[in-house]
Amino acid sequence: MAAPDVVVTGIGAFSPLGTNAQESWTNLLAGDSGARTLPYPWAEELELPVRFAAIAKVDPTEVLDRIEAKRLDRGAQLALLAARDAWADAGSPEVDPTRLGVDWATGIGGVWTLLSAWDTLKEKGPRRVPPMTVPMLMPNAAAAAIEMEFTARAGARTVVSACASSNESIGNALDHLRLGYADVIIAGGTEACVHGLPLAAFAQMQALSKRNDAPQLASRPYDAGRDGFVLGEGAAALILEREDHAKARGARIYARLLGSAVTSDAHHISAPDPSPDGSVPRTMRLALEDAGLSPNEIAHINAHATSTPVGDIAEYKSMRAVFGDHLDEIAVSATKAATGHLLGAAGAIEAVFTVKALQERLAPPTINLTDPDPEIPLDVVTTPRRLPDGEVFAVSNSFGFGGHNAVTVFASA
Repeated sequence: MAAPDVVVTGIGAFSPLGTNAQESWTNLLAGDSGARTLPYPWAEELELPVRFAAIAKVDPTEVLDRIEAKRLDRGAQLALLAARDAWADAGSPEVDPTRLGVDWATGIGGVWTLLSAWDTLKEKGPRRVPPMTVPMLMPNAAAAAIEMEFTARAGARTVVSACASSNESIGNALDHLRLGYADVIIAGGTEACVHGLPLAAFAQMQALSKRNDAPQLASRPYDAGRDGFVLGEGAAALILEREDHAKARGARIYARLLGSAVTSDAHHISAPDPSPDGSVPRTMRLALEDAGLSPNEIAHINAHATSTPVGDIAEYKSMRAVFGDHLDEIAVSATKAATGHLLGAAGAIEAVFTVKALQERLAPPTINLTDPDPEIPLDVVTTPRRLPDGEVFAVSNSFGFGGHNAVTVFASA
């Protein structure tokens, strides 16, 4: 029996650009940046070399019930809000709980809870460590919160594969729907690690931009002056559904999820494999094969493009190896220029933007590209651009520390 087709019927986000998917998309199209100087006293007190990030546009504790927020790490707070946004956007479907699943992701987990509890232990002793510390810090806490919120009993899984995490979770959801494990899956990812320790650690790796005097200009993928990524936080979700189930309930369909692939480099813990014949281009080829498409059919790519000197070039070479001369005809967007790098949530927010691009036939802009790197000759979208009429296919790339690679392929509805 042929595997069922899978469609997107809802999108949600709580990001540096907005408190829901539509606001995030609108501000992305407007060319806004979510990066700003950190409003926290510790950023100055710790004398951090990087004192800015792309934090959530609104503190999630201002939106959640007080008791609810107290029982969740910041990452799970963001996740729950994004999932609620997506669920409502999908029309709050009535689903048999045993046919509703969760495929979620994070790159790091509850780092705020972990480090705060450690401070409490050191300063006040073991009897003052909060009893909910472990349920709050565990990487699957967000998936558990979503599962309980929507009574999802077809499995609640969590992927932890650095910056590829949520794109991988979306691919897992595609597989689980095809295999008949569920009729509807809430898929996505979250991250909330804008904390002194991760900021200091990433800065020590020389991974972060140090443009403290101009945070909104710091994330500049493909620009010759790029000097590192901007750490971001947020969450995003897709409601993925068997097409027959979606049509039976009269759901609005945003786009179709056609294919996905996951590979690993086995090369280096943090550096991308630079080989044009390596795992990164292989991931794209496998995803296209899964989608039943040729490279020449792709019209739009939401690139991983983190704004690091090495990473942007490596991804470009991989795309060139896969798409050849056709790459010159593909509209490439690098939306981390606006959102910063959401790590484990990056693939999810970029999937939301890819879905919106297909729905509205509008590729979003890449801000801050004022001096294109001559070593990366791409057709980068710098102002919102119309995509072709008819059926349109798009790719979303995600690559992470540990050599984790995940690619998804979407089509217009």
